[in-house]
Amino acid sequence: MSGGGDMNEGRGMSGGMGKGGGMRNAFAAEWTKLWSLRSTWWALAISMGLMTVMAFTVGRSVVDNNTNAQSGDDQGIVSVSGTAISSVDLVQFVPVALAILMVTGEYASGMIRPTFTWVPSRGRVLAAKALVVTSVVIPLGVLLGVVGTVAAGFALGDWGRFSWTDATSDILAFALYLGLVCVFALGVATLLRSTAGTLTTAFLGLMALPMLLMGPAASRPLAENLPSSAGRTFMGIAEDAPYRGSIGLAVLVAWTVASLLFGRFILVRRDA
Repeated sequence: MSGGGDMNEGRGMSGGMGKGGGMRNAFAAEWTKLWSLRSTWWALAISMGLMTVMAFTVGRSVVDNNTNAQSGDDQGIVSVSGTAISSVDLVQFVPVALAILMVTGEYASGMIRPTFTWVPSRGRVLAAKALVVTSVVIPLGVLLGVVGTVAAGFALGDWGRFSWTDATSDILAFALYLGLVCVFALGVATLLRSTAGTLTTAFLGLMALPMLLMGPAASRPLAENLPSSAGRTFMGIAEDAPYRGSIGLAVLVAWTVASLLFGRFILVRRDA
């Protein structure tokens, strides 16, 4: 019942009756659970492999466009790191799936009830999960950016332009985007509880809808302010960016915060 969630939340706010009522212990519990799963290690390995393949493929596409008989598709010399992070559309779904499973996996297995027993404050549980996601995904994003830049550099050859300043900026922006979009997905997972439903929603919101809505002039403003579109503008890889990169970051942060707040609101008011 909804009262149970409020009672649990209230107990957590007053100090907690279960084990690990504090944020430090809640974070430690979520961290341990994440790294005890084989799926976590598989997700990291798959994301690395996918980033390598996608960055190399995008780089080869640039080379092919520049060297074919048609001049209309020439891109010239391009940024190596910029080419690498333009692979984000597909690569992002691996860490996003990992973030989603941190919530939906517990509902599917029934582990969510022991979680709320150990940490009675449901809001604290969600905050701890969000902190763990950012602590894992942002460093992962940096590593993926480095790997992708190396792969894109091999593919581009003389058609690539490398700058340490650009690479650092691009990779950090890519890592921050991944961290935010994964926390956004975590909030959506808290609302839906279903792995399939949340993955479908994430795919629609991050990939399908922006492409569908970008065509008609009437829906373009909506498409430009969806999380992934704002993120692409922030990372500097959007075509015809509608606003500055800093505004794109602000829009993405707003989506992430709203997702977490709404997720917390629902979480503390319904049964586990």
